[in-house]
Amino acid sequence: MNFSNFIQFRALSITLIGAMLFACKSEQSSEKNPDIEYLNYEPKASDWVLDREAYESKLQGFWLGTCIANWTGLITEMDKIGNIGEIQTGDFYTREDWGKADQPSIWAAGIPSALSPTIDFIFADEDSVWGADDDTDIEYIYQELLLRNQTSFLTGEQIREGWLRHIKAEEENYLWVSNQKALDLMNEGLIPPATGDPANNPEYEMIDAQLTTEIFGLYAPGRPELALQMAQLPIQTTARKESEWISNFYVTLFSLAATADPSQPLKEQLFRMAEEAKKQLPSGSYPALMYEYVKSKYEEGIPWEQARDSVYYRYQVNELDGYELTSRNLYCNGCFAAGINFAASLVSLFYGEGDLIETLKIGVLAGWDSDNPTATWGGLIGFIIGKEGIEKAFGRKFSNRFHIHRTRIGFDGEGIDTFEKMAKKGIWIIDRVVQEELHGGVNLRENKWYIPN
Repeated sequence: MNFSNFIQFRALSITLIGAMLFACKSEQSSEKNPDIEYLNYEPKASDWVLDREAYESKLQGFWLGTCIANWTGLITEMDKIGNIGEIQTGDFYTREDWGKADQPSIWAAGIPSALSPTIDFIFADEDSVWGADDDTDIEYIYQELLLRNQTSFLTGEQIREGWLRHIKAEEENYLWVSNQKALDLMNEGLIPPATGDPANNPEYEMIDAQLTTEIFGLYAPGRPELALQMAQLPIQTTARKESEWISNFYVTLFSLAATADPSQPLKEQLFRMAEEAKKQLPSGSYPALMYEYVKSKYEEGIPWEQARDSVYYRYQVNELDGYELTSRNLYCNGCFAAGINFAASLVSLFYGEGDLIETLKIGVLAGWDSDNPTATWGGLIGFIIGKEGIEKAFGRKFSNRFHIHRTRIGFDGEGIDTFEKMAKKGIWIIDRVVQEELHGGVNLRENKWYIPN
């Protein structure tokens, strides 16, 4: 090769290398939160290192698992709430009812669920779309608000603006009890946390805050104290006292989910995380006593149906441990309440033993507001095992598309999103949390987070 040819070859090589580097840089740019200046960070030997790419798959698993559980749970929602008061629904479901005919809910006037004539899993095939529901749509709004406002901590004004922009003021707006009352108060000019204050919101004891805030735990991986700070105002938008403490339990559990070791049995790890999350329940409070009671029934080895029945008699019939909602003569005996649904949720947690399918089946059959606790565990276990783990558990593929405009309004793309894009947005939020709140580092080249211990 003569000198002239060498110069041409070298110039061509530099051009090709430059193009490759530009393509690589462009690809990396797509991984960046465009509203963050990523700072250089010198990792420490004691740092906890998390894989961003693996976490992104886990976030997809959260959304997919929640949707599967939410829509399956809707089949039996309010079918079985006990036989107290003017609304009576007969005996509770048992495991033998799985795959059998769905029975009418308290609203259905003798008509089974329109979603499915039988109690079985509801799936969105690859060529279809998951619809938003109240177990996913407010969390979707909060994720968008965190990005839009370039913050890790939403203000009351930002929450109010987001709710009013994205939620219809009139029915059907897919809001109930405390969420609906909070929206009414926002329309009257109140700003969170005033919207969840018992003096303003008589529905503050209902389950709503659990449905809307679990995702904040995922934004602070393995750091529940920070997750609780981020979630405090969103929780207090609709909840106080016991319902707030129960929501804190779930946020803590979701934050700890990032510490799960895939090489170890999930059952023991979930139970360990639950014991840690239990610390959010004040000693002697009815949520703390519910936790200990359901756990004791599991440890006795009795069937889950018997444990569920004993929960009904202990808390709704006999009003023990300070759970006194039955005496108030609420509609459907407080079937939407955080308390009774927390106890039912714990039945499916303990007896499900970390198995996704078994946990969801028990949750769907347990009674009361069955789609909501079930969606919680679908999201939690779905996050831990990731999208691929869910596909393996069910032996099939699912739709990755999500229709937020089924229940909410005002989003781009006619309200059609994908789990991949939703997970990416979650990653961008965590980038900010890691760098600004945890004072760690984001390595975009290696796709890792460094979180100081």
